[in-house]
Amino acid sequence: MKPKNQPLSYKSSGVDINAGAELIEEIKDSVKRTTRSGVISGLGGFGGLFEMPTSYHQPVLVSSTDGVGTKLKLAIKHDKHQNVGIDLVAMCVNDVICSGAEPLFFLDYYATGKLNVQTATSVIKSIANGCELSGCALIGGETAEMPGMYSETDYDLAGFCVGVVEKGKIIDGSKVSAGDSLLALPSSGPHSNGFSLIRKVLDERETEIENEWINKKPLIDLLMAPTKIYVKPLLELLKVVPVHGLAHITGGGLLENIPRFLPPNTKAKINPSSWEIPRVFKWIKQEGNLDTREMYRTFNCGIGMVVCLSPRDIDQALAVLKKLGEEPFLIGHVERSDTVEAKIYFESL
Repeated sequence: MKPKNQPLSYKSSGVDINAGAELIEEIKDSVKRTTRSGVISGLGGFGGLFEMPTSYHQPVLVSSTDGVGTKLKLAIKHDKHQNVGIDLVAMCVNDVICSGAEPLFFLDYYATGKLNVQTATSVIKSIANGCELSGCALIGGETAEMPGMYSETDYDLAGFCVGVVEKGKIIDGSKVSAGDSLLALPSSGPHSNGFSLIRKVLDERETEIENEWINKKPLIDLLMAPTKIYVKPLLELLKVVPVHGLAHITGGGLLENIPRFLPPNTKAKINPSSWEIPRVFKWIKQEGNLDTREMYRTFNCGIGMVVCLSPRDIDQALAVLKKLGEEPFLIGHVERSDTVEAKIYFESL
């Protein structure tokens, strides 16, 4: 038996409580900036408290949870932590808005092998930034230091968002019908999807990613661009135009996400020539020798959100979104289908 030379402590087992306290001190101002009406308590308690807005007559809560996925492997390898928190928030709030819900509050979970205060501060400050961009409050979270579960430099993220929508204004696809138009909002890049495939493409190349440039921009910066948050412009759109369906183009790409708001006996017809696929996706396709269908079912290919609405409301929707700084464009329409299952097809596939 090994002799006991000195008493054990939590720190000697790999968990530094003082580092956790230091992190709280570093992030508290950033978290405070996310405070909005309804927040009763934030960091420090056993649970975050939030009061239901009184402006809703029949409020329905909408929740979502997600992570950033293996995009974090690139963030860790290339020391690019400053935007992954925006990714985390975006993946949740962009789902919540698809029901027509206003995001209210957010919680995060940060797990690591050894807490690096500088890295964690950068990540959580970017989570707060994402909350500001989407108008929701960061009211709680958990930082878990787990030596043996993760390596010292690895970390993982999970996020949890709750929003609210008036019961009579829930967007569930029930109003979608043949003849509806499909409007797209551009993505900022791959967002947080398909990175296992992207990393596979990178691993099989001889050239280091640091030496790759596209349109005078480093490839790593294009890949790590934070997921665009669509909440505020869509909330404004919902005030003036009846929206029949919303699809966040996340895991599963265009092929699997647009059908999620299509009712039975309808299908979406997409015109792939209606937008220019960004160069970063063309690079992935070429370097990975991927076929077109694989691209459309894995990546957003330049489209982060699809809006379904009546063609008579298109002009007003375009005007509202452009006024808010968006660059929307038409990509197709909804048609009748003889099959029971909803589906999607591209004119050139």
